[in-house]
Amino acid sequence: MSVAQSPFPSSSPVAPLPPGTDAPATCEVPHFAPVRVRGGRYRPRRLTRHRRRAVAAGLAVTAAALVAAGPREAGRGADGAPGHPVAEPVHRHQAVERVSAPVRIDDGATVRLLRPGDRVDVIAAEDTATGGDAHVVAHGARVTKVPEPLDAATESGALVVLSVPRATAARLAGASAAGRLAVTLC
Repeated sequence: MSVAQSPFPSSSPVAPLPPGTDAPATCEVPHFAPVRVRGGRYRPRRLTRHRRRAVAAGLAVTAAALVAAGPREAGRGADGAPGHPVAEPVHRHQAVERVSAPVRIDDGATVRLLRPGDRVDVIAAEDTATGGDAHVVAHGARVTKVPEPLDAATESGALVVLSVPRATAARLAGASAAGRLAVTLC
């Protein structure tokens, strides 16, 4: 076995082989841009920071839009300068205000059939002997209370308390003075 073919390195002085004879042939590597890795471990924090900025910017834009679209006189003083607004009287909407109206019905036995919560129509009948007419004074009035009669006699009628609008209560009072009142269940 010769010294140059020995697989083990020897301590003898042998001339080294020229470079590249023991390596495979070279091939060309295509050119590509270098890969740069920057801030990989801080990326979630950066995304969170940008999301917070985006939300803050959105809130600022929304607030500006609300201020621009708001009433023009809000926040103005008596002289038109910015500041505290002058208190103006509050206009209340005319809601249908319901009142409790005690009504004496001529037929006391009919009143005994009524219970709180029932809906009734109140009919005013003028003296039919002289050609009077009957007409409905209150539509769908709610019975709130049916007081017990003080005496056993029901010939004089019976009292019932109805919840009606204020204008209807005035018509009921006028109709009871002019004629007899009766009720029908709705």
